[in-house]
Amino acid sequence: MTLETLWFAIVALFWLGYLFLEGFDFGVGMLLPVLGRTNTERRVMVNTIGPVWDGNEVWLIVAAGATFAAFPGWYASLFSGAYLPLLVVLLALIGRGVAFEYRGKVDSERWRRTWDRVIMIGSWVPPLGVGLLLATTVLGLPLDPQGNRVGSPFEAVRWDTLLGALAVVGFSLVHGAAFLALKTTGDLRERARVLALRMLPVALLPMVAFLVVVQVREGELWTAISLAITVLAAAVAWLRLYADRDGQAFTALAVVITAAAVTFFGALYPNVLPSTLDPANSLTVAHAAASPYALKVITWVGAFGAPAVLAYQGWTYWVFRKRIGVQHIPAVHAP
Repeated sequence: MTLETLWFAIVALFWLGYLFLEGFDFGVGMLLPVLGRTNTERRVMVNTIGPVWDGNEVWLIVAAGATFAAFPGWYASLFSGAYLPLLVVLLALIGRGVAFEYRGKVDSERWRRTWDRVIMIGSWVPPLGVGLLLATTVLGLPLDPQGNRVGSPFEAVRWDTLLGALAVVGFSLVHGAAFLALKTTGDLRERARVLALRMLPVALLPMVAFLVVVQVREGELWTAISLAITVLAAAVAWLRLYADRDGQAFTALAVVITAAAVTFFGALYPNVLPSTLDPANSLTVAHAAASPYALKVITWVGAFGAPAVLAYQGWTYWVFRKRIGVQHIPAVHAP
């Protein structure tokens, strides 16, 4: 395996980590006004992701940074070609982070409701934007021979890329509900489980439809197998939710997003950004990669840095592994 191919797989792994970890993270924020009937229940929901949400966002930074370091041509064409959606995503993430810190600073229902809306909006917009970006990666942009986008700043917004955006949103909704069922107790846990059970067949339809589009246009025989695994794992997740086995359902959803990522990036390879104008203008792994020396340097850096980051984040999840409920939430003490 060449270093170019290795780093393509690593970038794919980083995106998978982001979709899995930030998926339930976004889902909790999206469901905040749906499942949280009281301020205490909403505090429970926020506290399920409170210790980990900022660490989960690091995966987006790492995925973008690894793309910039290993495939500067890919980074330049994709991120400049979709800079308007990415700008909106960035603003939403900033607002979401501020809202998590500010919602409990003042003992006012109006204050909390305002920041809850910011959390909700900041949880809906990023999966839409990231889904649009990833769909554009595999379905392509109108690129000229120099790798520059031809046309308006909205060339990335098409029906097929919007389907990819809905795929990430739908998965995040189900994943967030399943996570709440896994991490909470009492009535909130049961409502989350029932909601995940009801949403799953509908919310995951855009993902299946998008992967079918990708498979028909770019896929290979082996990516059809991973697509089938995606559908099978989704069915298993529904059955485990029905049986009230939330841990197994959450694990099955992890298989769903993993198999979906394998299908997605497997169909993309050896391209990193196809051109919809002329296949000859498409960016490939070999042509978009950094120099061999640069790839060697970042490989050594990643070999030492990545295990430390993974160990720290794993330790964080282990420390905060227990379920929480309304009985664990202290009285409001904000001024």
